[in-house]
Amino acid sequence: MLQSIIMAKKVYYLKTCDTSRRIIKELGSLLDGFEYQEIKSEPITARQLEKMRNLAGSYEALFSRRAKKYHAMDLKNQALTEDDYKYYLLNDYTFLKLPVIMVDNDIFVGSGNKNLSQLKETLQKKIAPNDQ
Repeated sequence: MLQSIIMAKKVYYLKTCDTSRRIIKELGSLLDGFEYQEIKSEPITARQLEKMRNLAGSYEALFSRRAKKYHAMDLKNQALTEDDYKYYLLNDYTFLKLPVIMVDNDIFVGSGNKNLSQLKETLQKKIAPNDQ
């Protein structure tokens, strides 16, 4: 029955990212049955990125300004367009704000407290919708 409730369940993460590992561990069994994609060994595709953008509203929403390359390339002093964000996201995994967790038509990007609270609430509702 759980599979019929949650159709699209995916976690994009980086195995060397302490934050991704912490969040995945914290969510524990709430992520049972999710497909995991380690983005360094299995880079995201243009189609996957497009789906993420459609759910997130923009490529910019998926883009990490904390990436070392963001600062090294001095991107903060450039006027980036959506096409620029898309280019960087497809060409270097370090620009994707992590983790990205997709649940049906919901997307949760990054490690912000509000984002994680909403994610937990969504997962709990999907797993036990009749208990609410």
